[in-house]
Amino acid sequence: MTMATLSIFLLVALFAATLIPAFDLGLAALSAAFLLGLAAGVSTDDVTGFFPADFFVLIVGVTALFAVAQLNGTLDWLLDLLLRLVRGRLVLIVLVPFVIGAVLTAVGTLPAAATAIVSPIALGFAARYRISPLVAAVLGITGIISGLLSPLAVYGVTARELGDDLGIGLPGSAPVTFLLGGLATGLVVCAALLAVGTRTGAIPSGHVAAASRPVAPLAPPGRDAAPEDTAPARMRGPHGVRALTVLCLLAVVVLSVGFDMNVGYLGLTAALVLQLALRLPSGEIVSRIPWNVVLLIGGLLTYVGLMQHLGAFKQISDLLKVDGSPLLSLLVLCYIAGVTSFAASSIAVFVTTMPLLPPLVAEGVSPVGGVLALALASVLVDINPLGITGGLILGAAEPSARPRLFRNLLTYGLISIPIAPLLTWLAFGWW
Repeated sequence: MTMATLSIFLLVALFAATLIPAFDLGLAALSAAFLLGLAAGVSTDDVTGFFPADFFVLIVGVTALFAVAQLNGTLDWLLDLLLRLVRGRLVLIVLVPFVIGAVLTAVGTLPAAATAIVSPIALGFAARYRISPLVAAVLGITGIISGLLSPLAVYGVTARELGDDLGIGLPGSAPVTFLLGGLATGLVVCAALLAVGTRTGAIPSGHVAAASRPVAPLAPPGRDAAPEDTAPARMRGPHGVRALTVLCLLAVVVLSVGFDMNVGYLGLTAALVLQLALRLPSGEIVSRIPWNVVLLIGGLLTYVGLMQHLGAFKQISDLLKVDGSPLLSLLVLCYIAGVTSFAASSIAVFVTTMPLLPPLVAEGVSPVGGVLALALASVLVDINPLGITGGLILGAAEPSARPRLFRNLLTYGLISIPIAPLLTWLAFGWW
């Protein structure tokens, strides 16, 4: 048995072991990566190099910022404001994160940055109005997926550049077609979720009323709250607190979107500025960072990185290859992308599988349809707890809801593996 094959069996064993009470998947994944590295002759330094440091900064920075916004009452105030905009209709409330996510990615926001912004909003609504956290999260991420193939977005730019480099003959209208294809897919998924959610009660019907609540800043530990103790004179009262917090949130969005700055470091900096300006207890902020989620996703991504290094995902792809017609070959390629993307970087999988497309185009597959099917097959399985997207969703959820949400996200992701590639192939393969 090769090390690549062993790594696949070990990954299955790790997931099976989650059925054992008190089993910690993050700790086990890190230990498994260490032991597998020893067996495969991979140095400990190289194994450590697979730890996703960028993910650590991203989730810690963003959750720290939103922890401050929650502690000083600004997040509740923003949720009330959004609620008024949709006039309290719960069906429209769940669409707010969808629209925000689509707009953010369409104008060029990286998916992780958009997820970091959308997840707290979606899960905040879920916690307040008894909406299913899974439905709220999936709707928000589906909105992000809807804008990913925009001419300004990472997938849209990558698809166009790779298509030109590979010489598959993309027409001049391809960027617009990519955007419309992604948006149509997102709207179909959104409509299906709304239909299922309203019929099952996951999305309550009717209206709710928003009630603004003045929120006083927190006092330092062990002291009574008083204006002179909690903030400088210019920041007294909830209006000044909200104004400064919203200004910091907007600065993070503008700098990450407009200037491609790291949203994790921006979030950390903004959280520090707010903590000092409002004199919030630092322990309260740090305690709200979901360290268990950081450990879980960090451990899993470290192990997945080692699997990629050993060639496990290539072995999986080779096992799925079959001879057939060009359209059947495209279907197999979509499944390869979907299966691999479940536990790996979707954009990396897309870039890796795109060079397999030119022979199929030469045999008659539509270049635009092929790219759309391959790209969407890669991203639609991304709503699972094994990557940055899932980590940010779990980090934004209420602590009591995280275990169940993890299981629900994992189930949703596993179900999407056989379904999503087939649907994208049926929808776009014939173009």
